[in-house]
Amino acid sequence: MRYAGLAIAFVSSVCFAFSGPMAKYLIAAGLAPIEAVWARMAGAGLLLLAVLALVKPAALRIPRSRLPFFGAYAIVAVAGVQALYFVAITRLPVGIALLLEFMAPVMVVLWVRFVRKVRLARAAFVGAVTAVLGLGIVVEFWDGLRLDALGLLLGLAAGACCAGYFLMSDSFGDDVDPLGLIAWGMTGAAVVLLPFARPWDLPWSAFATAATPAAGASELPVLGAYLWMVLVATVTAYILGVNAVRRLSAAVGATVASLEVIGGAVVAWVLLGEALGVFQIIGGLIVLSGALLAQTATAGAQPSPATGLAEPVRT
Repeated sequence: MRYAGLAIAFVSSVCFAFSGPMAKYLIAAGLAPIEAVWARMAGAGLLLLAVLALVKPAALRIPRSRLPFFGAYAIVAVAGVQALYFVAITRLPVGIALLLEFMAPVMVVLWVRFVRKVRLARAAFVGAVTAVLGLGIVVEFWDGLRLDALGLLLGLAAGACCAGYFLMSDSFGDDVDPLGLIAWGMTGAAVVLLPFARPWDLPWSAFATAATPAAGASELPVLGAYLWMVLVATVTAYILGVNAVRRLSAAVGATVASLEVIGGAVVAWVLLGEALGVFQIIGGLIVLSGALLAQTATAGAQPSPATGLAEPVRT
């Protein structure tokens, strides 16, 4: 069961890795970042709703007591992550934006310790500090802020929402079908983003063109990039991701998903020509090492006897 969960989490991270690079093709074709997010969520949500309505309608039933949870999932775990990340990649290379987003494992550790009141090993905090130091190397803090400051804030905010995704995916009960949660989450995210994306003004003709995000990047049909983003980087990635976290835990799932940083950087390098510098590569490896150390330290976590209220993340 555990090895199957790890394999599923790995494939999910590979699928997610295409998200940023494919989004850049839509943005290069004339869509605003928020329009690209809306098109992604609306397409994936409607596709899943249609398929589930035909083959598994019971999955779409939402217990009334779970409505607030579904709402929070749509706003934070889906709309928040995607909107903030898509805006961040307009100001930062895909690899850096992903790296900032995947400070999420460290945020998960902090939430588990200080909100769930779970006693963690010292290695968890050493890992968190290591990840932060690695992030400092990525931005080359000794030479002033070398990256766009707003882009950095947006990437970190996406990371906070991503941490919420892992924590919520780990916490819902058996009365919620994972497929239904994903379908309603994406559809709900599209509804939440309606007043910001204004799809009635969206340049639909852009989907009939081909785009090149930057000099030296490969040219791709925009419709092809969009379909790949919806089918592979969204529907497949989310389904596998939620099921992996259910088999593992928020902690372990977030750690394996960090491989998306490497995958996204490789895809961006091949398709977009976005090569990372030496310090970005070294700092990125340190960030991932710190996140891994912090997360593996949660395996032996025990609830704090001072409260006795919270349960440790399942492993």
